[in-house]
Amino acid sequence: MKASFIENGFGNVKSETLLIGVPEHPENIEGWDGFAQVFSPRLMDWIKSGDIKSEFKSIVKMPAIEAGNFERVVFIGLGASKKLTEDLLRQAFAAAGKELAAMKATSVAIWTAPFKNEELTCEDVVFAAGEGIGMGGYKFEGYRTDSNERDVSLESITFLSDSDVEELKAAFEVGSTYAHAVNEARTLVNMPPNMLTATKMADYAKELAEQYDFEIEVLGKKEMEELGMGAILAVNKGSVEEPRLIVMKYKGTEKWEDVIGLVGKGVTYDTGGYSLKPREGMVGMKGDMGGAAAVLGAMRIIGELRPAKNVVAVIGSTDNMVSGEAFKPDDVITSLSGKTIEVLNTDAEGRLVLADAVTYAKQSGADYLIDVATLTGGVIVALGNDKTGALTNNEEFFEEFMQASMETGEFVWRLPLTESDKKRIRKSEVADLNNSPGRDGHMIFGGGFVGEFAGDTPWIHLDIAGTSEASAPHDLGPKGATGAMVRTLATIVERMAQED
Repeated sequence: MKASFIENGFGNVKSETLLIGVPEHPENIEGWDGFAQVFSPRLMDWIKSGDIKSEFKSIVKMPAIEAGNFERVVFIGLGASKKLTEDLLRQAFAAAGKELAAMKATSVAIWTAPFKNEELTCEDVVFAAGEGIGMGGYKFEGYRTDSNERDVSLESITFLSDSDVEELKAAFEVGSTYAHAVNEARTLVNMPPNMLTATKMADYAKELAEQYDFEIEVLGKKEMEELGMGAILAVNKGSVEEPRLIVMKYKGTEKWEDVIGLVGKGVTYDTGGYSLKPREGMVGMKGDMGGAAAVLGAMRIIGELRPAKNVVAVIGSTDNMVSGEAFKPDDVITSLSGKTIEVLNTDAEGRLVLADAVTYAKQSGADYLIDVATLTGGVIVALGNDKTGALTNNEEFFEEFMQASMETGEFVWRLPLTESDKKRIRKSEVADLNNSPGRDGHMIFGGGFVGEFAGDTPWIHLDIAGTSEASAPHDLGPKGATGAMVRTLATIVERMAQED
């Protein structure tokens, strides 16, 4: 989307659609009478009668009463102006984005004044519009051949505001960058597994690296064998598709120090292996690479915004299949770290992939680690589908992360990881660790297993098994992949860069 900025004045608008926010008392907004004169003197009567609603996210479409510079008006309710927050703004603009997409609108003008309050500046409004409209209007086109409809998307946004144009431009660019990265991650998760293999994911990463001048290294099966990556190789044994370890480095400072490691689980399809999933549990397992998509999306934002912080992104990618060669319960494997693992459940494969990926991130200089994965059904049992579960070994690092989470509106809830939990992970008569201590505390054991490879490095584990995909349309997008954690991962990197 292209953005332009003009001074308040509806005679200057040239757009097919005008978006107007309607708080509970719009008559208190400076310039509201001027809009009413342009649109219709009966505007306040329609608001009082409820024909145009002020309830939050209520949308009413009306044609322009007189022929002019806009063809229609979309009114969106904002509720009590004093209660508006950045998160609510994002939701309101996402709802508008869905409506604009359904209307097949190609251009929209937004009057910023009704969306502001004492806490929200014009820059906040423009940022939220770029982010919310971009995410709300997302659609995965898929592979249908029976549609003759022309693909129509929003091409331009015009903002009516008296604020500094350069600051508004910067705010919109950041907001729309966040939205684009989230939507790219969504598309990766929505892709079918025969079209997004580990090799294809590596190809995508190479294109990303070339676009943003990242250093990139892609390890294939042969290189993994030479290094001794026995954990990810075990998961890959049943597959005809080779695994890939994708490593991207963004150098934000002169010296490669104080590095944040972003580690993603990239299991492109998960049958469960010999611990085979039931039929209904296997459908949708194309999305088991949601953690990898989150890391790739975050790296796109980092590449665009260029924060002064060093980042290494490591993605372990394979599928988990069944064959005569596949790994099986009772196997003992040796990870890249040298730690041995007793396999009790081949469907607990994501933590094995992450074990080698986390170790490689540490070897690549990571001083902080955040791993993100669609790891366990246990996190859904514990927290539902709308909350990301977290574990950590460092209070200060986690507090910084939570500030980023609150800034983006992505809800994260920490679970405990106790010494008793760690003892169960380390309980094995034949190896250093076991990969499945039990169904109770499933999310804690899954994440805690990964923590064994983080060691003393400040570490956060994010389980997005519930939040990576939505079973129905939601505040910020449609049914399907959500792009969970893309924005928060990028935001913590930006926050830590600002503190240095």
